[in-house]
Amino acid sequence: MSRIELRHLAVCAALAAGAPVAAAASAAHPNIVVILADDLGWGELGCYGQQKIKTPHLDRLAAEGQRWTQFYAGAPVCAPSRNVLLTGRHTGGCNVQDLKRVDPAETIDDLKGDWPMKATNPLHSALKKAGYGTSAFGKWGMGEYGSTGAPDRNGVDYFYGYTDHRMCHSYYPPYLWRNGVKDVLNEPAIPGHSQILEGPVTYGPLTGTHHASVAILNELLAWVDHHAGDAEPFFVYYCPLEPHVAMQPPKQWVDTYPESWDAEPYRGQKGYQPHPRPHAGYAATISFMDDNVGKLMAKLKQTGLENNTLVVFTSDNGATHDVGGVDHQFFKSVADLRGLKGSMHEGGIRVPAIIRWPGKVAAGKVIDQPAYSADLMPTLCALTGADPGVPLGANLLPVVLGQTDKLDQRPPLVWTGGGYGGQVALRLGDMKAIRKNLVKGAKGGPFDWEVYDLAKDRSETTDLAATRPDVIAAAVALLKSQYTLAPGFPAFTTFEADSGRKDPAGKKAAAAK
Repeated sequence: MSRIELRHLAVCAALAAGAPVAAAASAAHPNIVVILADDLGWGELGCYGQQKIKTPHLDRLAAEGQRWTQFYAGAPVCAPSRNVLLTGRHTGGCNVQDLKRVDPAETIDDLKGDWPMKATNPLHSALKKAGYGTSAFGKWGMGEYGSTGAPDRNGVDYFYGYTDHRMCHSYYPPYLWRNGVKDVLNEPAIPGHSQILEGPVTYGPLTGTHHASVAILNELLAWVDHHAGDAEPFFVYYCPLEPHVAMQPPKQWVDTYPESWDAEPYRGQKGYQPHPRPHAGYAATISFMDDNVGKLMAKLKQTGLENNTLVVFTSDNGATHDVGGVDHQFFKSVADLRGLKGSMHEGGIRVPAIIRWPGKVAAGKVIDQPAYSADLMPTLCALTGADPGVPLGANLLPVVLGQTDKLDQRPPLVWTGGGYGGQVALRLGDMKAIRKNLVKGAKGGPFDWEVYDLAKDRSETTDLAATRPDVIAAAVALLKSQYTLAPGFPAFTTFEADSGRKDPAGKKAAAAK
C-alpha cells in the first residue's frame, strides 16, 4: 500500500472519531471559516490595488463580500497576533506578547518550541461550547503538543498542520501533526534555510516529495466533505503558510509570471532557501495561496454549504522585510504605508480583511470602520451566542450585517510588544500614538512618543506629538490600566515622560515620503 493510500486511511479514521453531533447549522448558527494568511501585505491583493500579482479568487471573495480598508493584525509578528485573534484580547492582555522560544533555562514541563498560549476561553473552546464542531489547519504556532498552547488543549476537535513557527520556514517539512500524531511527508525534508553562492540555482535540490500546503488543503477539503451533512455547524480555522518565506511554490505557478522579472537568481544570502526566479517566486507564492482559497470556496459550493457559511480572510501581520529573496518595493507590497513586518507603523500591522456571507453581507461594500483581529472573537461570539469571556476587542456585528457603517463607540486599538526593541502603539479614533525602543538596553531608547492623524496622513509622515499632548496622555492612561507584563517577556522601562531622543529612522522615513 502506498504512503498516499495510508495517509487517506489515516484521515478517514481520524475524521470518523470526530466530535458528537449537536445543533444544526442555521442562519443563527452559520458555519464559520476564518482564513489567516502569513505575512501578507496590505497591498498584495488585486482588490487592494496590487498590479502584478494575480489573486482572482480573493478578488472575487471581496466582490461578493466586504472589503475592510482599515483592518489591522493583532501584532506586527506571527505568534502574538495569533494569540490576539484566538482570545479577543490585545497583546497587553495576552500571555504571548512577542515571538519567543522556550529555552533551556525556562523549560515548561521539559517542552521546547514556541512559547505556549495560556487562554481560559479561546475562540475554539467558546464555539465548541456553543455547539460547533471545531478544526484548525495549517500554521498553529501557539504551543507544542503536551503544552498549554496545544490545539487539543484549546478546543480544537481536529488539527492538521504545523505547531512550530521554526518548522514553518520549510514547505517540505519532515512531517505535519494530525491530532498529536506525526504524519511523515518528506524523507528527506528540504530545509528552509540554505545557500547556493556559486553555480546554477535549480529547482531539483530545492523541491521535496510532498508540499505541505497541498497536504494541508487536501486534509481540509476532506474534513469539509466529511462534515457537510452534519447536524452541527462547524468552525474552520485555516492558516496557510503563504507568503512567508522560504519561497517554495510549485514551479507551475512560477511559470505563470514573466521571465523578464528576474535577471539573477536569489542565492540565499539574505536568509532562507535560494530561488532561481525570486520575483516570480514570490508572486507565485501568493497566487498559489489564492488558488487554494478558491478550491476551498469551490468545495463549500459543491457541498451546498456556501450560502450558510461566513468566511473571513485576513493576515497575521504586514508584508515581510526583504529577506529570502523578497522585494517589497517591486510589488508595492504595503502601497504608500510606512513600515513592514515587525513595525508598529501602518505597513507592519494594517492588513487585508474580507468578509463574505451570501444574503447576509452586502456584496461589493467597502468598510472604513477601524478594526483589528482582537474584534473577531467578540464578533463571532455575538453572532453565534457563544460566551466571549472578557474580550478587549469590539463586537463588529452591526457593521458586518449592514446595520450601521460605523460603531458609535469602540475600544481603542492597542498593540504592545517586547520585540524590535520594545514598542507600543494605540489608535484612538483617527489619532495614532507610537513609542519605540522601550525595553531596557534598547539602542538609543526609549524614543519619544510619536503622534499621527491617520485620517489625513496614513503614510505617517508628520509627527504631531508636540501639538497633541492629549493623545499621549490618553495613550499612557490606557496602557497603565490595560497592559500587564506576561511572564517570560521583557519589561518596558517607561510609558510616560519623553526622553528627548528621537527615532532617527523616523526622520529618514518622513524625508523619503
